[in-house]
Amino acid sequence: MAAKLFDLELSGNCYKVRLLSSLLGIPIEIVPVDFLSGDHKKPPVIDLNPFGELPVFQDGDVVLRDSQAILVYIARKWGGETWLPSDAAGLARVVEWLMVAENEIARGPNDARLHDKFGYKLDVELARSKSARILGLMEAHLAQHPWLALDRPTIADIACMPYVALGHEGGVFLDRYPSVRNWIERVKSLPGFIVMPAI
Repeated sequence: MAAKLFDLELSGNCYKVRLLSSLLGIPIEIVPVDFLSGDHKKPPVIDLNPFGELPVFQDGDVVLRDSQAILVYIARKWGGETWLPSDAAGLARVVEWLMVAENEIARGPNDARLHDKFGYKLDVELARSKSARILGLMEAHLAQHPWLALDRPTIADIACMPYVALGHEGGVFLDRYPSVRNWIERVKSLPGFIVMPAI
């Protein structure tokens, strides 16, 4: 029986899960959730995730929320050492970037997109300022390294890429970050890559 992803097509966090599953060739059942109707706060989704957020991933008796945690699960169960190494240093380097996805990128490009595309009431100038800071840091890093955490793609890249690539929907553009743009293209060139709207 295939694992299930309770999914919102326009969510970068849901896309991360779809993308890694595709890259690994893992069949998952996509269960679309009508976010605008509030179905994420109704059964069965709210019963699986009391936080009332998407994505929700169900694999047998295992139910997970939070895209970064789901990426860890998929990588560890189906991806071997390639996508999430088990050695202490390699694992820590991947986790560093998972935290960037959850913090700097979420509060930067993601928040700017939430404001512009979805009408969330938040400080968009602060979000764009945070975007400039993290994109500058990523540009410097990626000018020296092809991938974020290791010398190969890992779930660090899958966690961080979507909202950076979607930043233009929040007025966060990548014109001044050629190394970031090249990195996005490297992710797009991976066998099994799939798109989402605006990427």
